[in-house]
Amino acid sequence: MLMETVKLSRIVMKLTPDMYPCLTSTELDIDIVLKYGFDSLEAEDALDIVKMSISEYQKDALLH
Repeated sequence: MLMETVKLSRIVMKLTPDMYPCLTSTELDIDIVLKYGFDSLEAEDALDIVKMSISEYQKDALLH
């Protein structure tokens, strides 16, 4: 299994660059652990990752 950690910004820039301006710098800086590595991602995966990352980030922000 090829696990890889990348910034959300890298995923967005490669697969959904039109979303880049919609995200904050803090959101783009979130570390994402990819179970099967960066090269295995597809565009629909990127959308799911962005949604989940923002959701988790907002949940954490509300707890602080």
